[in-house]
Amino acid sequence: MKVTLTVNGVPRTADVEPRRLLADALRHDFGLTGTHLGCEHGVCGSCTVLVDGSPMRSCLLFAVGVDGAEVTTVEGCRAEDGGLGTVQQAFVDCHGLQCGFCTPGFVTTITAYLRENPDPTEEEAREAIGGNLCRCTGYQNIVKSVLRAAELQKETA
Repeated sequence: MKVTLTVNGVPRTADVEPRRLLADALRHDFGLTGTHLGCEHGVCGSCTVLVDGSPMRSCLLFAVGVDGAEVTTVEGCRAEDGGLGTVQQAFVDCHGLQCGFCTPGFVTTITAYLRENPDPTEEEAREAIGGNLCRCTGYQNIVKSVLRAAELQKETA
């Protein structure tokens, strides 16, 4: 089946089998390997992308089911000049990653969260990332990254 998506602002079309997952279409058909597949059950959050602005687990969505949608991957969360986006920069500033496998899901989740809640408390930041799992960091620096990203967004507004 033919699927047309706007991925990171660029119209993309691919011929996919009806059972092709969005994560696989992004990685294999569109060459965007930032979206990671961890558990493949929608539990870990590594595959989170934004579909029409909302965080979704791309391992649970068929590509044909989001035909016509706007999809933002971690690659699309960068700054307009192509540099690091505010959430990505916050992860650098706060050492919010170790192995990095879970980071794309955190970046997309936090990007969407901060659009709705631009001034979170530490408790709200913890709640916001509660659906994403990390086996390396212990979350402290990821929480700091959420708060730092909120600061950076205020500075650039």
